[in-house]
Amino acid sequence: MKNNTSLFKGRVLHQAISYKSFRISWFFYQKFKIIFRNFVLLKSDRMPSISNKGKSMPQSPIRKLVPFAEKAYKQGKNVYHLNIGQPDIKTPQIALDAVKMHSLEILAYTRSEGSEEYRKKIVLYFDRNDIHVTHEDIIVTTGGSEALLFAFGSTMDTDDEIIIPEPFYANYNGFSTASGVKIVPVISDINSNFALPPIEEFEKLITTKTKAILICNPGNPTGYLYSKEEIKKLADIVKKHDLFLIADEVYREFTYDGLKHYSILQEPGLESHAIVIDSVSKRYSMCGARIGCLVSKNPEVIQTALKFAQARLSPPTLAQIASEAALDTPQSYFDDVIDEYVERRNTLIDALEKIEGVKVAKPNGAFYCIAELPIKDADHFAQWLLESFEFEGETVMVAPAAGFYSTPGVGKNQIRIAYVLKKESLVKAVTILKEALKAYND
Repeated sequence: MKNNTSLFKGRVLHQAISYKSFRISWFFYQKFKIIFRNFVLLKSDRMPSISNKGKSMPQSPIRKLVPFAEKAYKQGKNVYHLNIGQPDIKTPQIALDAVKMHSLEILAYTRSEGSEEYRKKIVLYFDRNDIHVTHEDIIVTTGGSEALLFAFGSTMDTDDEIIIPEPFYANYNGFSTASGVKIVPVISDINSNFALPPIEEFEKLITTKTKAILICNPGNPTGYLYSKEEIKKLADIVKKHDLFLIADEVYREFTYDGLKHYSILQEPGLESHAIVIDSVSKRYSMCGARIGCLVSKNPEVIQTALKFAQARLSPPTLAQIASEAALDTPQSYFDDVIDEYVERRNTLIDALEKIEGVKVAKPNGAFYCIAELPIKDADHFAQWLLESFEFEGETVMVAPAAGFYSTPGVGKNQIRIAYVLKKESLVKAVTILKEALKAYND
C-alpha cells in the first residue's frame, strides 16, 4: 500500500512539473507570437498596401484645388468659379415637378438597361435630332461617366490602346486607368483652334493593340465642334482598321454661329463601329441627376454593356423620372440657353484677348475654352490665386490644363475656363485674372 501511495505521489508531482513546464512554454510561445506579429506589421508600415492602379489614378484638375478654395472662403475672399462646368441655368421645372409629384410608394429597382418607358422616350428625342435608333440600342447609365466605363469595358482588354485627340476631358485619364487601357494621344493645337489633327497622324499611331478612337463633340475642354467632313474622315479610318469610334456627345445642343452638330450615329455604314455617350447633365442643367446613356446599333456592344449594367443592378429610379420628364422641355428653353451662352462666350473671349500675352481659342460649342497664359506653371498659378492673391477682396478659381492632356509637359501654361457664370461675373473674373498675372509676373 505504501509503495502504491508513493507511486501515486510521484506521478502527481511529475504531472505538476509537466503542466508547469507547459504553462511556461505556452507563455513564451504567446509572447513570441506577439513580438513576431508586431515585427511583421512594423516591416509593412502597419498597413496593407493599396493597388498600383489606385496609386496611378490621376487627380482631377477640376476638383483638386477645392481645399484651397475653401480656405480662401474662410479668409473672407469671394471666389469666381471658372474651373467647373456646373451651369447656373435653371433646371427645367417640368423635371423637378415630376419628382415632386410622383406617386411611387416603393423606390424599387428598374431594369438594368433603364426603364423601357424612358428609353422609348429617348428614341423620340434622337428622332428630333435626325438620329434614328431603337430603345433596344440604348443602355441607361449613372451619368455619362458610367457609359464611358461600360464602353471601355465592352471594347477593350487590359493593355489595349485607345487614340484620343488631346486636350480631352480630364476624366478620360481616370477611366483608362480604371480599365487598364492605354491612352495614345494625338495632339491638337491652340493655333489651329484645336481642329482635328490630320488623319495621317492617326494612321501613325495605330497598332495591333489599338481598339478605338474617342472624341468629344463638341469638345470639353476646347469647345471645338467637329465638322461633318471631319466625322467622315474618322469613319473612314475606323472602318479601314476595324476599330470602334466612341463619341462623347453630351454637349450636342450647345453649338454656335449657325453651326450644326453631326453625330457619328448619322454616318452611313458606321453601325458596327459607332458608340455614343450621352447625358442629361449639361443639356438640362441636371448634373446631380447622374443619368446618361450608351447608344450603339451594334447588338454585341449593347449585349456586352448590359452585363456591366446588370453587375451594378440599375440606374436610379427618381433620376430617371426627372430625366424622362425633361425630354418634354420646349425648344424655347434651348433657344434662350444658346443665346445666353453665345453672349457669355463673346464677353469672355473679347475680355481675354485684351490681356497682353494671353492666347485663347474661340469655341464653337459646349461652354469651355482653353487660354494660354504668359506663365510657366498653371498648377502653381491656380493654387497661388487661391492662397496668396486677391483683388478688391476677390479671386478666381481656374482648372490647370495640363490635366487635360496625357502627354507629359504639354499644356503647362494653359488653363481651362468654363463660362457658366453671368456676363457681369465673367467680366469681373477676367479683370481679376489680368491683375493677378501682373502681380504674379512681377
